[in-house]
Amino acid sequence: MNPEELFKIIKSRRSEMPVQYSEEKISNEELNLILESANWAPNHKKTEPWRFKIIQGEARKRLAEFMVEKYLEITLPEAQSERKKAGIIEKCLRSDKIILICMKTSRLLPEWEELAATSMAVQNMWLMCTSMKIGSYWSSPGTISKMDEFTEFDEDEKCFGIFYMGKLAGLLHESTRKPIEEKIRFIED
Repeated sequence: MNPEELFKIIKSRRSEMPVQYSEEKISNEELNLILESANWAPNHKKTEPWRFKIIQGEARKRLAEFMVEKYLEITLPEAQSERKKAGIIEKCLRSDKIILICMKTSRLLPEWEELAATSMAVQNMWLMCTSMKIGSYWSSPGTISKMDEFTEFDEDEKCFGIFYMGKLAGLLHESTRKPIEEKIRFIED
């Protein structure tokens, strides 16, 4: 792959919401390639802190029900909405695969370093999804702190997000960035 091809994939990476997903399934081979790409993220002291819990099939419905239940628990009654509950359910059921983004702290490094490594692993998955025309996005709802009630976690393991995935029904949407020159400063002397 030449640098221009890689840069095109990087520039094409988007948060593609489940409403944009088709009903086409992500194959086991595609999922394995996405997960293997995550496994090659850089990490200090080779702690490999990323952990992923893959939710698929009927478990998506169970996750939707759990998340609605927890949403109702942590949200003041006057702030609750039927639209929000319906959105939670739709995200889960329209996604073919849902990955809980977790991190197991090694206690060898500051937590932020292992969280940064886990984030890089997710970026690798995101780029691989983009190259495969699979929509995806990282969500961090308030219910994240309750995920140990949905599934078992190892000691020192914590959930930091939900990665929704599904084959795209259409084209990637366009995006822009401000010029990099606005965000850099050279220090030479």
